[in-house]
Amino acid sequence: MIINTGGRTDTVQYYTEWLLNRFSEGYVLSRNPLFPNKVTRYELTADVVDCVVFCSKNYKPILPRLHEITDCFHTYFHYTITSVTDPYNPQEEIYGRTRSLLEQLKDSGAKLSIATKSDLILHDLELIKSFPDVRVSWSINTLDEEFRADMDNAVSIERRFAAMKAFYLAGVRTTCFISPIFPGITDVKEIIRQVRKQCNLIWLENLNLRGGYKTVIMDYIQEKYPRIYPLYHEIYDCKDLSFWKTLDKELKAFAVEIGLDYVTNDDSMTRDFNAPPVIVNYFYHEQIRKSAKKDGENHAGIAGSFRNER
Repeated sequence: MIINTGGRTDTVQYYTEWLLNRFSEGYVLSRNPLFPNKVTRYELTADVVDCVVFCSKNYKPILPRLHEITDCFHTYFHYTITSVTDPYNPQEEIYGRTRSLLEQLKDSGAKLSIATKSDLILHDLELIKSFPDVRVSWSINTLDEEFRADMDNAVSIERRFAAMKAFYLAGVRTTCFISPIFPGITDVKEIIRQVRKQCNLIWLENLNLRGGYKTVIMDYIQEKYPRIYPLYHEIYDCKDLSFWKTLDKELKAFAVEIGLDYVTNDDSMTRDFNAPPVIVNYFYHEQIRKSAKKDGENHAGIAGSFRNER
């Protein structure tokens, strides 16, 4: 049996004492959120628990007593640096919080995946490359600096390319995250041509519009790119997936043409560092998320992990 201590709540950070008490007393009671009257007792003993999984953004509260669990169980730790904010935003140059965290994790065995739009990460290249199986990705969805400036305040695309190349040449696995792909604006093929010699993975993700963000983008397209507004209306108002299906076919053929592998929703492929990059299509990620919710699955964005084999 695998015990996940942080699937719903960051118990490590917010309920440290309770969590330690559960393992000390050898059992936990779990209430079914859909059927509140159903409470299940799980034994927390080494003879029935194969692994204890932790997921937290702050392990500091439990560190002094973590051995009470790691001494008795196989453990696996997820450490979420961030799933929303760039860990190398301009404030990092002032406060160095990300670097401080990386220094604390050094030699822990943590496996890191860092996503950024910045080249500030170059300051930490030597530190980052000391981690096993580390992967760094840069978001690049245009070669047009004017459009880029409209979408974010991060560094230029040229500087992102340069940072990616520096990490790749240093032996760090790199990913070019072409996201979000704006129909009629993002030149996916040309971006792939420019990065194929300096990355190990190329992720593709389509532009998803919902909530207030949809209005902002639709208004922007109507003002700046009126010629393609009808296309956006078809995709985002009429829910027509024809554009993405066609682009999928075109990119699959393009991948064959330039000798790259092309897969869908799966970046688990492992190969030699110097092998050509793999293109991973996440166009249908939304459908997978909806399906997962129906099946009751729970997914979390993870930035790093490490395990204890006792």
